[in-house]
Amino acid sequence: MQTRPVYDYWLLDLDGTLVDTEWAYVRETFDRVEDRLGVAFSDRQAEVLWHGLGGDRNVHLREWGYDPADFWPVFDEIDDATARAEATYLYDDAAFVADLDGPVGLVTHCPAPITDVVLDELDLRGWFDVVLPCDEETGFKPDPDPLHRARADLGVPDDARGVYAGDGTSDIDAAANAGLDSIHVERHDPHRRGVCVLGDHRVESFDELVVRRERDRGTVNASER
Repeated sequence: MQTRPVYDYWLLDLDGTLVDTEWAYVRETFDRVEDRLGVAFSDRQAEVLWHGLGGDRNVHLREWGYDPADFWPVFDEIDDATARAEATYLYDDAAFVADLDGPVGLVTHCPAPITDVVLDELDLRGWFDVVLPCDEETGFKPDPDPLHRARADLGVPDDARGVYAGDGTSDIDAAANAGLDSIHVERHDPHRRGVCVLGDHRVESFDELVVRRERDRGTVNASER
């Protein structure tokens, strides 16, 4: 177990970090993209693109012979906010966010309309002091600008110590580029991800931080010592 570090503020990713989407919705979305574009995506390709496995999604698309400029507008049009929210579930270990002390912000690549519906559907909005869906104006991770903007919106001092937690390489790289510590929560078999993600803290579940925090307070059972 790792000791949960003390931070003045926390920033977190959403999809794949705190919540995820049922595979049936993912596959159906890609089926509809296929029909619209006259192309075909394997289950593995759909998984890679949905979760951002193995690095930049646009790099993957180009390697497979698809133009990102053609793919993303169609994907975003088909990705229905209500249907996606209904197919989205909260990871059990994500509940620690509700108990965090200090300012907490959400920085996500999930589009604003979908982010809003998901937060309302899962009753998560009260967990965050700032919600920042990335777009062309804010920039996209690993660009540090979205994290800088969220930090500014939180109103934390310049010398405040912060952390960004996420499940992907772009999250960890964005934290490094923004001068923040990072927590990588690995939701996938590293062999399926295809790359090793090196955050300042590496866990398979946020419980690995939370349980240790309780142990440090002397509140765990003797059997856990």
